[in-house]
Amino acid sequence: MLAQAVAALLPARGRAAVVVPASGFYRPASLRLEHGRTDPDARYTDWLDAGALAREVLDPLGPGGSGEYLPVLWDVDRDRAARADRQPMPPDGVLLVAGALLQGLGLAFDVVVHLRMSPAARRRRTPDGDAWELPAFDRYDAEVDPAALADAVVLADHPEKPALIVAGRLA
Repeated sequence: MLAQAVAALLPARGRAAVVVPASGFYRPASLRLEHGRTDPDARYTDWLDAGALAREVLDPLGPGGSGEYLPVLWDVDRDRAARADRQPMPPDGVLLVAGALLQGLGLAFDVVVHLRMSPAARRRRTPDGDAWELPAFDRYDAEVDPAALADAVVLADHPEKPALIVAGRLA
């Protein structure tokens, strides 16, 4: 939702924007759920096809790329190829890739904004049916330290009162 809101603001500032959800590049269920539907380690390492996201979105929009990207590769609900058409990036367009657990994968992002939520806030705000994912996010924080890698961090323990940190200072 945040990426869509940012994308909606950019045209007024002279920049077209497109949002590509990382969930459109999840692997097929046979790979993603090989260790069960609620395996936090699989959630952390096996769900996203980072190579496909790079190949179909980031590389074509990077230097020397074709300028056309694939908005979605896999339809998770139907568990089949999305069969989407490549889209041209608008001139001077901004690509927003929205998703979880994206840092530390070697993806070529120009700018990274990390939504930081403390483990306690994550536990409070995560619906019971999704609580099995919490160890994946704890592992991600410990192994990747996404806040340290990000260009900007949004403290989101209280989403109604977010705080922005840019380059180590509160904005």
